[in-house]
Amino acid sequence: MAEIYDLHCHSTASDGALSPTELITRAHEQGVTSMALTDHDTTNGLAEARTAATAKGIRLIPGIELSVSWHDKCFHIVGLGINPDYPPLAQATQDLQNVRMERAEKIAHKLEKKRIPGALEAVKHAAGDGMITRTHFADFLLSQHHVSTQQEAFDRYLGQGKPAYVSTSWAEMSQAIKWIAESGGVAVLAHPLRYKLTANWMKRLLTAFKEAGGQGIEVVTSRINADEIKLIAGYAASFGLAGSKGSDFHNPENQWVELGRLAPLPSAIKPVWELLEF
Repeated sequence: MAEIYDLHCHSTASDGALSPTELITRAHEQGVTSMALTDHDTTNGLAEARTAATAKGIRLIPGIELSVSWHDKCFHIVGLGINPDYPPLAQATQDLQNVRMERAEKIAHKLEKKRIPGALEAVKHAAGDGMITRTHFADFLLSQHHVSTQQEAFDRYLGQGKPAYVSTSWAEMSQAIKWIAESGGVAVLAHPLRYKLTANWMKRLLTAFKEAGGQGIEVVTSRINADEIKLIAGYAASFGLAGSKGSDFHNPENQWVELGRLAPLPSAIKPVWELLEF
């Protein structure tokens, strides 16, 4: 049976719609054989996911998606094969939870100035024990009929330069890569085209990423075309990075993003899973 990898997805431990158990069940239904749970700045869903994956015969790769700062821009680094109990990484997730709560309070305050009250209580309730993300605010704005889609919430309120945007200082990229590497994991640059960098800035980013110990880049993601895969594969080859693939699945209602439904990794690129110990 062919291996089907999905090394980037989210559960209710951060901003996903499905619990870790439900996520694993759906992955099994989609034929996924190896997957990584990579919730935003938290590993709280991994224990439940591990139990469910064992029951379903799925190889679970413990992961995380860390928010990092580099040149005053926010990037996401996926850590694959991490040890969630590694003390510096565990402490970092606690610190990042505090950062996210402070950001949530500031976003809610800005929305109140726009005569949109009740956001903080709503997102706290929606997140439960999980990390509060901007997606929770987008869902709130959607539920209150201030916008008609999640994307509109970002375009009108939550995106950079918009009324409820809050600039946030995350962990330095080099420090986050160090946490991942020292915990036994592999650092992967997530969805590289989403940052809308020029070619020159992308090369600068990948140079810094590689020098800090980064080892992989997401070559295949959901909603990506063949030319874009070729472009990222070129960066992977130029910088000696292994290639990863992940759907960035959040919600089953998004018909364009499904667990395991991904294009093949270009054959010339070393798969990141060859760097992982199973």
